[in-house]
Amino acid sequence: MTHDLIILGSGPAGCTAALYAARAGLRPLVLEGAQPGGQLTQTTDIENFPGLEQPVNGYDLVVSMRRQAERFGAVFEMDEAVGADFSGPVKQLETLVAGTLEARAVILATGASARWLGLPAEQALIGRGVSGCATCDGAFFRGKEVAVVGGGDVACEDALFLARLCSRVWLIHRRDALRASKVMAERVLASDVITPVWDTVVEDVLDPAAGAVTAVRLRNVKDGSLRDLPVSGLFVAIGHTPNTAFLKGAVDLDPRGYVAVRDGVRTSAEGVFAAGDVMDPDYKQAVVAAGAGAKAALEAERYLLG
Repeated sequence: MTHDLIILGSGPAGCTAALYAARAGLRPLVLEGAQPGGQLTQTTDIENFPGLEQPVNGYDLVVSMRRQAERFGAVFEMDEAVGADFSGPVKQLETLVAGTLEARAVILATGASARWLGLPAEQALIGRGVSGCATCDGAFFRGKEVAVVGGGDVACEDALFLARLCSRVWLIHRRDALRASKVMAERVLASDVITPVWDTVVEDVLDPAAGAVTAVRLRNVKDGSLRDLPVSGLFVAIGHTPNTAFLKGAVDLDPRGYVAVRDGVRTSAEGVFAAGDVMDPDYKQAVVAAGAGAKAALEAERYLLG
């Protein structure tokens, strides 16, 4: 069986693409991927998605998006693509469960995975004070002290954003100088709210037993000394990894591994479109991903009709 459209990924981009495609009568097949619902499911309260008068849990929002798409005929399956061949008019996908699937058009919405420190306490406190997105969660820490881990442009951008909301931002970096661009580094160092903590790594996050971040345990990489820094939030800003390993050779990727697009959502392969964090290294916002998902579905519909 050859499907009209297969959508890879079930976060805001994938679900919105499924909604638009289903309403167009394409009956899309959505492969949910390794993390059904995407990174949004790790967010507790979402306040900045249009139309939400009250905060909503990230998982609940994604479930609502999915049900809306299903109401119009989208089909969701627990499966994951591990290989792709987009060279012909019929696109082929190798998956873990169903084996080989075929489609006339494909939308890539597999997202990106945040890079974490790998600490057990960090994982236990994601959504409870630990975050990978300052613009998503910074407002919950208004007037409080927080820590940002990283030394590149992303960490500096996060620190500057949080400095407008928080009483103190501790920028923790393992080196004695920032890796960020000169302009970005100068802005950070000129801030009265941001305090760099040089030559230091996060050894632990306190306190999982309390169910909230109360401090971070720091280790100086030069002398090995330990100290606890009281903070209410920890923002990990050491980058993201786009979920594109299975796409190498199938579509063009940029130097960082994100899907390269032209005209908004078109990839280098005819009939293959991309939306959300898999092609967006900059914004990492649910509403931006959803908008791109809508565009990808509209482009896929035009392609199939044409």
